[in-house]
Amino acid sequence: MQGRQNIPSGAPWEDIVGYSRAVRIGNVLEVSGTVAVDEQGVVGKGDFYAQTRFIIQKIEGVLAQAGYTLEDVIRTRTYVTDIRQWEAVGKAHGEFFRNIKPATSMIQVSGFIAPEYLVEMEVTAIKQ
Repeated sequence: MQGRQNIPSGAPWEDIVGYSRAVRIGNVLEVSGTVAVDEQGVVGKGDFYAQTRFIIQKIEGVLAQAGYTLEDVIRTRTYVTDIRQWEAVGKAHGEFFRNIKPATSMIQVSGFIAPEYLVEMEVTAIKQ
């Protein structure tokens, strides 16, 4: 795998802001910050656990599009609006990554673009 591959989501703001859903260079894939939103709007309103599960499933789809799996994830970064909800977020994270055990961080932030977003996650994956 050589060169750069930008993987778009098709969201209109990608061109406005200037980013891609994910970028692959060589065997490294970086997935942009992902929130719990689909075509109908925010998924899991008010629920840290539900948002985290949805986000990881959404990221899993992006990974698959690029030819990766969750097993290729070496790092997760999870941003939350309330660190007191770490157990709910951690429970969802553990359901997907318990055996993979990527390096991880959970960081409290003051907020996201939409106040309904409670969690945002980025991942780094490397194909062996």
